[in-house]
Amino acid sequence: MANILEKIVEKGHFKFVDEVPSWQEGVRLSTEPLIKTGYVTENYYQQIVDCIEKYGPYVVFEHEVAMPHTTENADGVLNTGVSFMRIKKPVSFGCDEDGNDKSARLFFTLAAQNPEEHMSNIQSLIGVFTNEPLLDALIEAESGQDILDALAANPCTEF
Repeated sequence: MANILEKIVEKGHFKFVDEVPSWQEGVRLSTEPLIKTGYVTENYYQQIVDCIEKYGPYVVFEHEVAMPHTTENADGVLNTGVSFMRIKKPVSFGCDEDGNDKSARLFFTLAAQNPEEHMSNIQSLIGVFTNEPLLDALIEAESGQDILDALAANPCTEF
């Protein structure tokens, strides 16, 4: 079974940018590879933005990782997939309820057609999110080959 990162590269679901003016724009850009390949419609990103604005920066984790997604009225999802985007300059999603800044440079944007596929996406990413050397290498990535090289140098466990 291919690792989630190998699937992302195989499908062309990746993007590299230097910086974004806002987290909202980061979410929009992170959905572009999914739009380009017909996995989501152009308005899907707005649903993610609306959900984050409603619930706060719940999509941002340790090590500057964000997992933008929504399960509320998932209109616009045509196929289940994950995209990856690296931003050189961290973008802030604001503060959590404890006042901690929630910034991200790595975006793993989820699109799922049903709750089971949504949970499968998340489960596939756990091995990536818990592998700090891999995340460090992904922050330096500039190409699909760099993603594969980072994975080869820092294999992760599938859950």
